[in-house]
Formats: sequence, C-alpha cells, structure tokens
Amino acid sequence: MAIFWKHVRSSSPILQRLKQHVTGSYFLLSRKSFTTTEGHRPTIVHKRSLDILHDPWFNKGTAFSMTERDRLDLRGLLPPNVVSPDVQIERFMVDLKRLEVQARDGPSDPNALAKWRILNRLHDRNETMYYKVLIANIEEYAPIVYTPTVGLVCQNYSGLFRRPRGMYFSAQDRGEMMSMVYNWPAEQVDMIVVTDGSRILGLGDLGVQGIGIAIGKLDLYVAAAGINPQRVLPVMIDVGTNNKKLLEDPLYLGLQQNRLDGDDYLAVIDEFMEAVFTRWPNVIVQFEDFQSKWAFKLLQRYRATYRMFNDDVQGTAGVAIAGLLGAVRAQGRPMIDFPKQKIVVAGAGSAGIGVLNAARKTMARMLGNNEAAFESAKSQFWVVDAKGLITEGRENIDPDALPFARNLKEMDRQGLSEGASLTEVVKQVKPDVLLGLSAVGGLFSKEVLEALKGSTSTRPAIFAMSNPTKNAECTPEEAFSILGDNILFASGSPFNNVDIGNGRIGHCNQGNNMYLFPGIGLGTLLSGSRIISDGMLQAAAERLAAYMSEEEVLKGVIFPSISRIRDITKEVAASVIEEALEEDLAEGYHGMDARELRKLSRDEIVEYVKNNMWNPEYPTLVYRQE
Repeated sequence: MAIFWKHVRSSSPILQRLKQHVTGSYFLLSRKSFTTTEGHRPTIVHKRSLDILHDPWFNKGTAFSMTERDRLDLRGLLPPNVVSPDVQIERFMVDLKRLEVQARDGPSDPNALAKWRILNRLHDRNETMYYKVLIANIEEYAPIVYTPTVGLVCQNYSGLFRRPRGMYFSAQDRGEMMSMVYNWPAEQVDMIVVTDGSRILGLGDLGVQGIGIAIGKLDLYVAAAGINPQRVLPVMIDVGTNNKKLLEDPLYLGLQQNRLDGDDYLAVIDEFMEAVFTRWPNVIVQFEDFQSKWAFKLLQRYRATYRMFNDDVQGTAGVAIAGLLGAVRAQGRPMIDFPKQKIVVAGAGSAGIGVLNAARKTMARMLGNNEAAFESAKSQFWVVDAKGLITEGRENIDPDALPFARNLKEMDRQGLSEGASLTEVVKQVKPDVLLGLSAVGGLFSKEVLEALKGSTSTRPAIFAMSNPTKNAECTPEEAFSILGDNILFASGSPFNNVDIGNGRIGHCNQGNNMYLFPGIGLGTLLSGSRIISDGMLQAAAERLAAYMSEEEVLKGVIFPSISRIRDITKEVAASVIEEALEEDLAEGYHGMDARELRKLSRDEIVEYVKNNMWNPEYPTLVYRQE
C-alpha cells in the first residue's frame, strides 16, 4: 500500500476515510479487482510448462525469473538469460523495423498491413508485451490496429486468419447461444464489441470478416482506457452476407447465404443479448458497424434495458460535437454561441443522422432545453445525401432524416430546391461548417471548396470525417490549397499537417472516435450506471471539447494528439461518472458504491479512474492445481 499512499497524502477527509478503510472492499484500493494494483499481487494459474508458454495471457517469454521458471517447470524450456521487459521490447522493435518490408505479401501488400501482421503475431503469443508496445507507441500503431489499416485487415481476414480470437455467433446457432456463452473461459467480461459485419467502416458488407473491427476496437479499450485484456470479448454475429464476391469465395470463413432480415434477424440479436447479459449481467456491449437500417432500430430496442451503445451513431456524434464546439472556440467565440452556427451536413446514414440528432440536442440545451428550443435548433442544418438536398418535397423520405427536411417555401427564398447539389447548397447557405459523413471519397470537390470561400464565418470549418482514408471527403492539402490557412480542418482518418509556406502550418485534426468511446466505456463501468444516457454521452463530448487550451484552439488545434489518449480517456471517464451520479444512474462498482462516489470531488474521481486503469505489467505467477 505504500506505493498507493505516496500518491494520495492529503488532508482531504475523503482520502483520509478511504485510508481508514484500507482493509475494506473499496474498489479504489481493492486488490481483488482489475486495477493497476492487480499487477502487483501474485496471479494464480492452473497450468505449467509449455502450456504457460503457449498461453498469451500469461506468457512472459524470456522475462520469466529463475524462481518462476522453477515454480512453473520452465527451466530448460527457455534460453538461460533472464531479459527485462524493456530489453524484450527493444529487441521486438528492431525486428519489427527489419521485418516490415520482408513481411509484405507481394507488391500489393502495403507496409501498414505488414506491421499489422507482425503486431498480431506478438498479440498471439504475449498479450502483456503487445499492449506495452501499443501503449508506448500509440500514435504510430493506433492507425495499424484501428482505422485505417483495420479496414484492409477486414477485407482480407479470411486469408489472414491464423488462430481464433473472440466468439462467433451465427444464424445456425439459434437456440444454443445461452449455452455457447459459457464456452468463453473468462468468468468476468467487462466489455464486448459486437458487429454483424454489414457495414465495416465505409467498405460495405464484409460478413464474418468484420470480426477484425471488433478486435481492433477492443485493443484501444485496453490501450486507452486500461480495460483488463482478459475481460474483453470481440464478437461476430454472422447472419450471412449479401456480398456476392464472398458468397462465391471458397476460402470465405463465414456462412455463405444471404443475410437474414426482419424478425429472423431480430431473433438472433435478441438471443445474443439475452445470453451475454445472463452470464455477465454487468457487461457493457458496444455495437459496431451495423448497417444504417438496423443501427438506430437496435439502439432504440436495447438502450433502455441493457448497458449498451452504438459507437457509429453515438460515438461519432460525440466526437463531431466536440469538434463543432471546438470550431466555435477557434473562431474566438464562447461555446454558448454554437446554436448560431450554420451547418451543411453531407451524408444521411447512421453516422450523419446520429451527429444531427446530437448537435440539435446540444443546441437546444444551450437555448433553454425546452420544446421551442429543440424545434428552433433544427433550422441550423442543411442535409445533403446522394439525391441532393433533403426537403419536405422528397418522396419516401427516410423517417430518421425527416426532422431535418427543409421547408420548400423557405428553400425557395434561399434559391434552393429539393435535390439541390452540395455545391449549390454551400454557395447559397454560406455555412460556418461543412461536415462530411458520406463515406464518399473526394465528395468535397474543388467546386464545393471554392463555394465555401463565400462562408460568412471568420474561420470556416471542414470536417471530412468518413473512414477509412480513401473515403475522406477531401484531404487537408486540398482544403488548405484552395481556402488558405484561415480554416479549420478535421478528418476521421489520420493525415499529416500541411506546410502552407512562409512558416505557416495547416493543422489536420483527427476527429477519431477513440477520443470518446474508451472513456464512455470506462466511465460507465466504474460508475456502475444501469444504462448509458444521452447526458453521459453529452458530458463526454463537452469534456473533450474543453480539453484543449485556448492557445491551442486559436492555432486551429481542436483535437489533442493521440499520444495523450490515456489522459484524455481518464478525464472523459470522470465526466461520464459525474453525469451518471447527477442523473442518479450510478450504482457503484466492486465495493465503491454510489454513496461513496458522491462524496468524491472532481479531482478524487479522476484519481479513482486513474487507479482503476490496467497497466501492462507482468504479474508474479504462482501455480496451483485445480
């Protein structure tokens, strides 16, 4: 305990009370839970010898001490030199740099995929070292384990598959899922990411190969939020695929049948949800890359009953809201001026509608949080989809887009009509923000960007948020070369900053969902909230928006460096916990009940979060026969 108390010496009565309860069950101090302190106590294992070396959860490779080698029957199975974790990583990094080119599978295999292959091999044999490497090099490797490289991984997953990771539930398993969940070895699971593979990034239906996105997302939950890797579970629900190429591919690993639909589809998802929450009642389930047709429907079906959220709808919306609020700050205005922003949105899929709904609610909250404010806020948005500007004159309009359909008479006064092109809309509206969530690469053409020159904003903002990189609506080079340096640019995938010349830099902000979803998950877990409310998501977005300093924002930097992701996640999680307490949703976690949580100050909640983030440290292993 000396290590812990060194960090919390304080006259705070809360901390004094926690110190008095050091022998109790409070989660902040508990050594029974997945905290940083867990790595400092021995871990009981029920295997020895080669079985330990073949288990990535417990394998340390050459870092096993001599006493552990004797305890676990490893003497003679490893080279005699005991190597420190730092030396292990140094050796791995040397190999990684050397093997990057050699691991390429021909000229069509880019270096990013080669890096993924090498990192995946490490993941398969030593999880602790894998996450140590990932956390230490998060800025370089986040784009490898997550977007944009994960899209390429999913496209090629059947060929890349070497050993199973996660669980697969299929349409053929109906009636069996309740027993299937007990095949997973972990007694406790804190976080599940589930996909049906129907809309992987902007790449469409990839069927069972979509499991790659769930694996990548959970890698970031571990690296950014400190969720214990032994308590995460990637899940693929295989209900078939409508991808003709996969249906005809003899190497495809999934069900080669057309996708289930309607009640048959819902029955599979219902059974899955009931099964996982029966075995793990406190698990959090994040839905990932479900096609728009089902994304909203499943969110509304489950969110009031289960601890779940949809990152494409709610996470993307939260990051976009943080960026939009940051854009207001970058104009030298207070965030409360957000309801005055004119926003043109390109894309009306699940992500686009999710952002629109969240932005409208945010504006309404700032305008008084009543029905009149909510109605007024929708007038700040112009939505353009594949058919052009959405107005009330459109036939068979998507019900989710209907609230944002513009009045025809009003549009006539603006010189616009149903189906007006994006260029026409930008030219007539003169927006403060051009927001792309279309998954159409290059949609913000030269003509569209030229039209944005007429913006009435002192600093117009361009958000090219679609993933992966090839689907970005424009590149920062295109935006800055046409509009100059007095703009704000953000994208969903990573781009380099642009050298505009004369010592000027065009900052490219990556509005990545990883700024929010790890903190939303961790904050929900540690608060013990029964559900994930709109208020909790809003609190997360507002904390991200306020994270950057005034000086950084005025320079055009509205999102922080990925290298700060663990600190960002800590702050976001603390805000989520505070909001859960405010809404009386928190029930506490592992002994730290809601009553005790309420007594903590903001700084103490941040410390509580920090001390419950797993770190990749080798535990001492002790063998015990089952």
